[in-house]
Parts: sequence; C-alpha cells; structure tokens
Amino acid sequence: MGKHVGTSLVLIFLLFFLPWVWGGPAAAEPDLPVPPAGESEAGSPAEPEPSGTGADSATVLTVLLGGQLERMDMAEYLTGVLRAEMPASFEAEALKAQAVAARTYTLHKILNGGSENHPEADVCDDINCCQAFRSQADAAADWGGDAEEYEAKIRAAVAGTDGEYVLYEGQPVLAVFHSSSAGTTQDAEAVWSDSLPYLRSVETPEGEDTVPGYRSTASFPAEELHSLLQAALPEADLSGSPSDWFSHIQQQANGAVTSLAVGGVEISGSRLRGILGLRSANFTLSFGDSGEAVFSVTGYGHGVGMSQYGANVLAAGGMEYRDILTWYYTGTEVGPYVLGRDSFS
Repeated sequence: MGKHVGTSLVLIFLLFFLPWVWGGPAAAEPDLPVPPAGESEAGSPAEPEPSGTGADSATVLTVLLGGQLERMDMAEYLTGVLRAEMPASFEAEALKAQAVAARTYTLHKILNGGSENHPEADVCDDINCCQAFRSQADAAADWGGDAEEYEAKIRAAVAGTDGEYVLYEGQPVLAVFHSSSAGTTQDAEAVWSDSLPYLRSVETPEGEDTVPGYRSTASFPAEELHSLLQAALPEADLSGSPSDWFSHIQQQANGAVTSLAVGGVEISGSRLRGILGLRSANFTLSFGDSGEAVFSVTGYGHGVGMSQYGANVLAAGGMEYRDILTWYYTGTEVGPYVLGRDSFS
C-alpha cells in the first residue's frame, strides 16, 4: 500500500482489533498474508457472513479524489464507484454483481501493493489506474427526476452484498470488467501479457439490441493517422499509402484483433486500440477513396472479465448476482474473505 510501517501498524489495529473488541466483524487488511477462505482466526471452519454485517463499514480506505486525499469506508467508496461505473437503470442483480466486482478489484489491488501512481492512497478516481468515482450530487444532477430511485438502488446493491468478494482458491481475484463484448469475452493473455485461470473467454449475451452504440465507426484522414502512429511507433515504416501500413492481422472468432503489423512493427490489437482511441480491439479496417482509414468497431472496453451489459441481460433473464459473477470469472466462488488472528504475527 505504500504506507510507512508505523502508519500501517496503527491502521491494522484500528481496522481489526477494535472490531473484535466491540464484537463486530474483522475487515480484510490488505497488507497482511491471509489463511484460506472459510477459516476463522483459530483455523476452524467459519460460518459465512450474511449480508449487512457491517464488513464494508469496518474497512476504511484512503482515496485520492480530484487530487485530494479523503478517508471513507468501503461502503461509501463502492457507492461512488457504482454511480460512475454502471448505469443505475440496470437490473438490481447486475448492480449487485458490479458491487462485488468493484469490491474485489479494490481489495486485490491493495493486497498486491497498491499503485505507484499514488503510494499515499489505497485507490484513486482515475479510470486508467483504479476505478471511476462519482459524488451523489454530480450523479443526481444527471439522473434528474430519477435521482432518488437510482441512489436507493445503488446503495441497496452495496448493502445487499456487504463483505462479499469473488474468490479463486480462497483469494480475491483481479475482477476486471468492461462495458460490452461481441459474443464472447477475452482471455486475459489475449489483451495483457499474463494468463489468469479465472479470466477466460466465456460466452456473453449482449448485442446490438441491448447495447447503445454497440457498433461504432472511427475514421482517420491519412495525415492524422500517420501522425498518431509515428508518435507511438517511431520505428514503423509509414511510407506509401495507409493501406500499405497494416498487415498480418490476426483475429479471434468473435472478430477481436489479437495482433497485427503496423509499418512492419508487430503490436497487439489492444495497443492499436489505445493509440487510436478505438472503443474496443474488435474491429475491421477499410480505406476510403481519399485514403482515410475506417475502423468498424464492435463492443466497448478491453473485453476481459465481466461484461456489464452482458450482466444486465443475464439479470433481466432471472440470473442472480453470484451466478453472474461465477459465469464471467471462471472457477470462482462468491463469499466473505476471512482473515485469521494468525495473520497478525
């Protein structure tokens, strides 16, 4: 977490020993090793914590918001994340799935050392680093007459999943999520360098009829395209016309581009997506009469983990949030993350 040792010891005491003294649940302290899930502090089987136990309220975070450090509990933080990360009009079970995914992503990040971008904070509101966050006032301004209903739905999703995480072999997973995919999600290694057993490609039910802007087009005049590519790939040979720059395009069955050569330089489809600001790496490429490059894009996001629009379709069909999560995170289970007293030694 990037905290000094003395500060960490004080925080550990406040987060865990005080709740035990007063009879409340112990929150999961991210800087400490943990026993297998399902074990109490004595190492014997523990009863699962029901929702509403106060586990989130016992977990206090330091959050970097708009460049300012703020202290808040996990429940308050997740409420702000849900306001920003998923439409409040979505099904209640989809919102619950998002709450658990966001909670799990947060704890996984902290357990694995936090971010070098903000060693003084556990998390921030930069979507390129952590998760987006929105205040109640800002959200209400956009929600208008639905503000009271939407705020209640989001708070219910957080409270109704209090203390629950997505776990693989007892540990919180890297619970990444994205807006929408084209038929299937992506294996982690198809987008990033690491393979993770729970981030596997699975079928996802969203489509053009359930996702606004599911298909999009991005056009780049030759001069603009040359400038963007040359800045990102200075070693690329971008002589001739744009149609000569792209070759060896490799795609998965759902159309996602895994790799291609740009001016002779081999890169991933995800990297090209980032260079050009495309909505996803699921694209086809064509060229206009004047030489402009036209990218026809399907879906939105990196395509790994839970599809938010897919989760909403599954929820509308009657699937509950735990099943949605285990659908998208292969081989996982949903439950409390239990720390034992041995973890404090």
